[in-house]
This record gives sequence, structure tokens and C-alpha cells, in this order.
Amino acid sequence: MKAKPRLLDLFCCEGGAAKGYQDAGWDVEGVDFVARFRKRYPGRFILDDALDFAAAQWRHYDAIHASPPCHLYSITNASRQYSYPDLVAPTRHTLQAIGKPYVIENVAGAPLIDPVMLCGSMFGLTATDTDGHPLRMERHRLFESNVSLVVPGPCDHDKSVDVAGAYQGARARRGRTAAEHRYDAKHVRHGGYVPPKDVQEDLMGIDWMTLYGLAQSLPPVYTQWVGLQLRKAVA
Repeated sequence: MKAKPRLLDLFCCEGGAAKGYQDAGWDVEGVDFVARFRKRYPGRFILDDALDFAAAQWRHYDAIHASPPCHLYSITNASRQYSYPDLVAPTRHTLQAIGKPYVIENVAGAPLIDPVMLCGSMFGLTATDTDGHPLRMERHRLFESNVSLVVPGPCDHDKSVDVAGAYQGARARRGRTAAEHRYDAKHVRHGGYVPPKDVQEDLMGIDWMTLYGLAQSLPPVYTQWVGLQLRKAVA
């Protein structure tokens, strides 16, 4: 049997990107400097600085995926009240110097070059809330690559269905009903609705992460889509 192509997953966190690449037929190894991620990561986990490891060990891999921390560009830090490092440019510099096929993933607003955008609506990511109310996920994510990437189609933001997601800083439920929480998110806070963890898992297609991991992750179906295209590029 032919060996699977090997992919290096940088800034891997709890492995949402890794699972998608695995589903696309990649042998994935992840690197992060946070030791607790090892318990949840769905593959071989390497505790190290992501860019230092890539610069030293790139010859062992066929392609590289990187998800540098997105806090600096995230809408949740829109007021820039917190200072975070800008790792997109250093990541790009390292991957371009290596010369392997690469993908850099980040949130909308990140300074990626000619990225494609994926949305949960392109993959029909939906779930049912605890009271039976239908929910959908958008979760826009950008993908820069030195390989030509295409998207499965346009966004389809059905305004008749409430948007939900997995975000940090969700308000405690404190006995309120799901309908009350949805109303508060949409009409009072004008932000994203965060359902209970099991509903978030259904939306994301993830059942192994902590709440922190869910908030940081992308749905694995995104990198499955990208990973299938990346396999053709390295074949």
C-alpha cells in the first residue's frame, strides 16, 4: 500500500485542521508550544515552537499547514484592547523559504495574500438547539496558499435561520431558556449566539475538544476540502 503524504500542522491547538486533513488522506503531525493540547490532538503531537520546528524538520513532510494565532485580527479584539503578536508575516516568510506546498489559515481580516474564503454555509453546517430550534454556522475562514485553491460555491446566508457558533466569553446561561439566549445575542448584544457545548460540537463536526479548543478551531470539513486539493498538488 502506498504511504500517505505527510503534512506538518503548525500552531495545531486541539486539532480541528488536523482532522480534516486526515479525512482527506494525509498523515498529519502537529506542533504547538502548549503542552495541554497533546491530550486532545487527534494525531502525533510535537511540543515545540512551530516555526523553529518547521525550519529544522521540513524535509520530512510533503506539505505544511499553519494556523498562526488569530487574536490580533479577530473581531472579538476589534477595539484592539489587547496586544497580540503578528505571526502571519513570519509564518509566510518561513514557509516561502522552505518552498514546500503550504496553506496559511486565519480569520477574516487577517493580512493574508490572495486568500480564498470558506464558510459553513458552503458545507451545510447546521444543528438543532436544545429546544428544537434550527441553527446554522458561518464561521468565515481565509486560506492563503502557494497552490491554487477553489471553493465549493458561494456563501448562502439564510437569514431565516439563526446563526450560532463557538466563541470564547459566552454569557453564563443561568437558567435562561435557549430562546432567551438567542434573542439576547441577536437583538441586544448584536453578536454571535453560543449554544451549549453539545450543540457547538454538532455545528463544528467536532466531538473531542474542550470549549477553548472549539472556540479556536475551524470545522474539519474546511481542511478536508483544502486537503483534497493539496493532495493533487503533491501527487
